[in-house]
Amino acid sequence: MHLVVSDFGVFIGKKSERLTISSKGKIIQEVPLRDLEQVTIASRGVTVSTDALASCIEFGIPMNFLTPTGKPYALVTSPELNGTVQTRREQLKAYDDKRGVYLARCFVKGKIANQASLIKYFAKHRTGTESYQKMMDAAAEMEKLEKEADEIDGDHVDQVRPYLMNLEGRAASLYWDIVGPLAAGDDFKGREHRGATDPFNASLNYGYGILYTQVWGALVLAGLEPFGGFLHVDRPGKPSLVLDMVEEFRAPVVDRSVIVSFIKGWRPDFDEDNALTQESRRHIAGIVLERLALRDRYSGKKQKLEGIVLAQARRLASYLRGEGQYKPYLSTW
Repeated sequence: MHLVVSDFGVFIGKKSERLTISSKGKIIQEVPLRDLEQVTIASRGVTVSTDALASCIEFGIPMNFLTPTGKPYALVTSPELNGTVQTRREQLKAYDDKRGVYLARCFVKGKIANQASLIKYFAKHRTGTESYQKMMDAAAEMEKLEKEADEIDGDHVDQVRPYLMNLEGRAASLYWDIVGPLAAGDDFKGREHRGATDPFNASLNYGYGILYTQVWGALVLAGLEPFGGFLHVDRPGKPSLVLDMVEEFRAPVVDRSVIVSFIKGWRPDFDEDNALTQESRRHIAGIVLERLALRDRYSGKKQKLEGIVLAQARRLASYLRGEGQYKPYLSTW
């Protein structure tokens, strides 16, 4: 299970082989350590005992920390997970050769293809309506852009990045013109990232924070350096490889979950600071984690999406070591 702690002022401790969640000295939840895969702390004022932290490390349970807006600011894991030196050496070398170009192209192709697939997923439930053909036309245009990425080549990722980002931006414009109004109606004024205060964008941003922790943890487990990306430019404090790999999973994991929730009539609440309330954050985390627990076709069989995230990280590590090929994850619709 993935334990999400989003209540202010709780205490995370350890009792025997269990994590305990306490509020005002009273235990409100106990979770066996053997049943835990991850712990995500998504609130201010949470206290974690060193016993609880040490037990999570011992059991191989990563502990993620998010701001109330969903931005990851820490990941606590065992330092032994960083011991795969060969993978990281090859990752850093790849930035300066054709492998970096290939991977940047894969991340863009995967993102665009999965955005188009999500549009087709919603379109198939609207067959015979006026919006159906508009949605299918947009998906077809995006698939053309995805194929154009194959024509972009160079000797260094810095040469091809502007062209790939241009394709990604054109596809994003088509995508949000369809799915934004589908979820939020006339209230959708465009995609906003940091600091968004409208219900749809704020929900997406928080959901992406949950997804970032999944991808970040998977990359660390695969022996990769989260800050050494290819498509996204390196900057201090910017986990560019996390941002690279998360592109494949945004649409099928977070966008689909949030859009469906909005179509069903759910809307988040905001507190006096114009931030998502604890209950709204809990809802978004719940639907994203529920989606990650569902299965999709991958490598010829049905696998949980959270397992596919880890498999993609390992596939990336294998490719960098010259032990296999990397292909983007393509969701079914």
